[in-house]
Amino acid sequence: MTTTLKPLVLASLLALSAPALAATVTCGGNVMLGTVDSGVVDRNVSGGCINDLIIDTPNHWGNHGQFVSHVSQVTLDLLRQRAISAQERSRIMNAAARSEVGKTLNLRVLGINDFHGALQGPTGTLDGKPVGGAEYVAGHVRKLRGEVAHSLFLSNGDLIGATPLVSALFFDEPTIEVMNAMGLDINTVGNHEFDKGKAETLRMQNGGCHPAQGCLDGDGFDGARFQFLAANVIDQATGKPLFPPYKVFNFKGNKVAVIGTVLKTTPSIVTPSGVAGLTFLDEAATINALIPELRQQGVRAIIASIHEGGNETPATPSYNDCNNLTGPIVSIVNALDGEVDLVMTGHTHQPYICQISKVNGQPVTVTAGAYNGRFITVADLTLDTQSKDVIAVTAKNQPTYRDPGMDVAGVKAIVDRYDALSAPLRNRVIGMHTATLSRTANAAGESFLGDLIADAQLHATKKPGFGQAVVAFMNPGGIRADIPYASSPAGEGDGNITYGEAFTVQPFGNSLVTMTLTGRQIEVLLEQQFTGCTAANAPADFNYPAGDTGQPFNRILQVSQGFSYTWDNSRPACDKIDPASIKLNGMTLDPNAAYRVTVNSFLADGGDKFYMLQRGTDRLGGAQDIDALEAYLKDYGVVDPSSYPEALKRIQRVN
Repeated sequence: MTTTLKPLVLASLLALSAPALAATVTCGGNVMLGTVDSGVVDRNVSGGCINDLIIDTPNHWGNHGQFVSHVSQVTLDLLRQRAISAQERSRIMNAAARSEVGKTLNLRVLGINDFHGALQGPTGTLDGKPVGGAEYVAGHVRKLRGEVAHSLFLSNGDLIGATPLVSALFFDEPTIEVMNAMGLDINTVGNHEFDKGKAETLRMQNGGCHPAQGCLDGDGFDGARFQFLAANVIDQATGKPLFPPYKVFNFKGNKVAVIGTVLKTTPSIVTPSGVAGLTFLDEAATINALIPELRQQGVRAIIASIHEGGNETPATPSYNDCNNLTGPIVSIVNALDGEVDLVMTGHTHQPYICQISKVNGQPVTVTAGAYNGRFITVADLTLDTQSKDVIAVTAKNQPTYRDPGMDVAGVKAIVDRYDALSAPLRNRVIGMHTATLSRTANAAGESFLGDLIADAQLHATKKPGFGQAVVAFMNPGGIRADIPYASSPAGEGDGNITYGEAFTVQPFGNSLVTMTLTGRQIEVLLEQQFTGCTAANAPADFNYPAGDTGQPFNRILQVSQGFSYTWDNSRPACDKIDPASIKLNGMTLDPNAAYRVTVNSFLADGGDKFYMLQRGTDRLGGAQDIDALEAYLKDYGVVDPSSYPEALKRIQRVN
């Protein structure tokens, strides 16, 4: 009985003491509606001040009318209680009508791009401080979202693909799980989302274990809880976008659309088998075609998430400026409909905040936040709640400093789990070297690491039964990092090469392909390295697709030992190389003779616009590229850049 009565007694005491408590509340000044003074004295009503009853918090109301209706109801209740007079109510209502409350709504849009599964962060520092790492990116996202009432978190492409071992070993499922934990809202597909083909891209969204390897981490995979977007990627089997073209978000009646597109030239930089059955449309034309559809839905605020970008010319140390931006994104934005209010970009791995004119001549904010989670782009939008359109945009790139207390334990736990699962493979020593093996190219376009990788691929395919190759070519874009001399955090010791370090260099899992080319075809292949050679001016045997514009910049293939040539930058397009300079083991190539050539599977399908390789015959598949490198390091011994055979002397340049 005693136990039962205690709550009743407590409630009675609280009820009796309520007037006394209310009397202690002190109200002062006048009733304020935002910044507008009503002239009515604020006072205590039923234990609280009138100002406390009126909610005029910024971003609370979806429009001004909602706020005025709220004030009308509050003041009507007060009038009925005789807490205010009719005249006072009229003054308060007049002030509410004149106030700015509810006339605008602020939305914060956070963006990352080219994350590439960098769960443990990039190497190096920014402003002298380490940045990145999934748990710190998550902490900055949490803080930035916590500062505002309304927000979105977007990835602008290449969330996955070309990833470190900790993600790639598990088919990038760890990156998807981490982004689920961060609360990512959108991922616009980038070119690297297609590294493993359409089916695997769809699996990232929809879930399910890998069809061949299963779920290597021992549990299932639910897929992304965020939405992939791909407005300009058309599935030829259905005639529809592979993923939704856009997603509309509703913030208290104010609709905001995000349209996602990938660079239309994706097929030229992805293994053709990865984009088989897909058509890639023009970015600006695709976005513009969706504007009327969105307007019919009452959407006036539009964000274009475009996985394409530009470069500052020249680049500046600041990550929040825009010095003479060049590149495809400029012409894309120039062609965009005036309805687009913000453009978030990527692909070029550069940080910038730009103003670029749209087709109507009005400038729009264009952002990019480097790569590997170094920055979070913060764009604050102000919406007019009457027109539903964006009336102001400010943007900056905020570094993801690893400040104390900024890390998110739950995200770190996911990364740590996969790190532990991958450690035995990652930390295994596969070779030794005496100095850093650099991918930095000399003036001719040749790098030491490129030489080493090409030699490894020739070594793996030169024997009978394995291809009988006489030369190997390696694309420079497939060499993703140096191999440092200093020990990795695993503590294997200076001068030891771990599998994890080698995987960071070649993370794509390409297999080797040996094929037959004539001497003339090899000459054409080398000419396809240089800008200016296009379908419009090349001889017919260059195999360019109709309308192809050639390389966007010089892409110098790395070559194996025994192969050499000289190129002259002053010679005309499609004729930069004197055929007499192309030599194999000291002998000039015979244009009519057949040669066995090894490349990776990306190049073999014509990747990076090396279309001549599509004509290679008598193809024979081989080992994975990283396995070829490991085998070569074992057979070669200690790699010393200062004495390595023909290093940086295989390609010569004049002019």
